[in-house]
Amino acid sequence: MRVALFGGSFDPPHVGHQLACLYVRLTYGVDEVWMIPVFRHAFEKRSVAYAHRVAMCERATAELGPFARVCTIERELAGEQELAGPSYTLLTVRALKARYPEHEFALIIGADLIKERERWYGWTELAQLVPFLILARGGSDSVLRPLPPARDQFHPEGVLLPEVCSTEVRARLRAGQLPRGWVSRGVLAYICEQGLYGASEASFLNSRSDSGAVQQLEPRPESAGDGQRGSE
Repeated sequence: MRVALFGGSFDPPHVGHQLACLYVRLTYGVDEVWMIPVFRHAFEKRSVAYAHRVAMCERATAELGPFARVCTIERELAGEQELAGPSYTLLTVRALKARYPEHEFALIIGADLIKERERWYGWTELAQLVPFLILARGGSDSVLRPLPPARDQFHPEGVLLPEVCSTEVRARLRAGQLPRGWVSRGVLAYICEQGLYGASEASFLNSRSDSGAVQQLEPRPESAGDGQRGSE
């Protein structure tokens, strides 16, 4: 089975992440996509509790269907290392290849990380272990081109995934706004249920009742004209 690994903080996971999973599934010929929430970020980024990020990813993958799932191997590795250090992609890939020798793995990254990955722990070895599936994202000026020693794969058509950022999602939530266009309903419901990022369950319930009125369009009276008004 060919599996694409999609690691990240997912703090929170948003529709850009979900669309990336779907795009890879549809265009790269993989059988499954595994979202891997980082347990402890190598660059010391602060995130909400790991259990919450796993739960949000579970909701996000459930909305996509059976090809997507959540992998929590980084939590297991942290336990084995007695929480001594950060989660490194190389160690995660090594462990997955050892546990699932029958699988063929690839690693999903955004084009904006092409140069940054050279600073990753054990980068040279990682580049030999798995190919990289490079996705372009709106707002990134990175050029899609292979950079040795990596075995990069990308589509020359240059399809851009939506420019959605978890940082902006968190900022909207802390400002009392619900970014319904950036976060799926299942994930947003969990955020509000748990009171993450300053959100509340009441605000989500209110948004559900309000959204119906916002989306409801009043019927337009029939015109006695030539029928061309609809094109305005």
